[in-house]
Amino acid sequence: MKKTLTVCALCFFLLSLIILPALNLNAQEKEVKKSDPKALKILDKSIEAMGGRKLLESIKDTTITGSMELITMGMEGSLTMYSKEPDKMRMDIEIMGMTITQAYDGEMAWMFNPQTGANEEMSEQMTDDIKRDAMGNEIILNPEKHNIVYTYKGIEKFEGKDHHVLKQIHPDGWEATMYIDAKTNLTYKVVALVTNQMGVEVETESFTTDYKKVAGMMVAHTMTTYQDGEEFMTMTLTEIKFNSGLEDSMFKME
Repeated sequence: MKKTLTVCALCFFLLSLIILPALNLNAQEKEVKKSDPKALKILDKSIEAMGGRKLLESIKDTTITGSMELITMGMEGSLTMYSKEPDKMRMDIEIMGMTITQAYDGEMAWMFNPQTGANEEMSEQMTDDIKRDAMGNEIILNPEKHNIVYTYKGIEKFEGKDHHVLKQIHPDGWEATMYIDAKTNLTYKVVALVTNQMGVEVETESFTTDYKKVAGMMVAHTMTTYQDGEEFMTMTLTEIKFNSGLEDSMFKME
């Protein structure tokens, strides 16, 4: 039973780490604001560096497979992530001999619960998280449509390189800070607070490296996550497929 509970808690936490680390500002509604022009200019350059707006808009679904190593826990596993524009996603995690599924079908979020051995609807908080993550490319392509605000925080130099700093703010108060390489215009780091498996907020830094071109799009193949300054997880992508014709049914609760 202890093993099952550990896997269950771990997968709750991995959801927040793998997709989009974000900061919860008490979930209070904020006054709707507009992104500042400097931030949007940097964002447009980043879109162009990734392959261009036309290419990103042409991507209707994505399938990603990879492996992960949980450094502090001494565990290894694999994962497959599926997403379909504009609002569907699914993640299958294999770890400790078990397969855990988390998904959002555009209306309902659900997951396989190792404690009960059955699929069940997610809590309201987890639903909000995965719903936000399921937005996919919409977050950068059409932020104004979803009242997502980007603000420019200047340039910071680290590891000998200049990085543009953008803050991404959602209308419910969730936010993340992005560091974009000023030379390549590709995202290098995302900093945020997430809630760990013990219910405690920790600062998380996610570094995206080893960019490679896949079907014309630049994609990071390695993500390293630090938790309160300590290396927590490394994820390596082994295969990425676009527009493979994913069916809506694969995102619905089985």
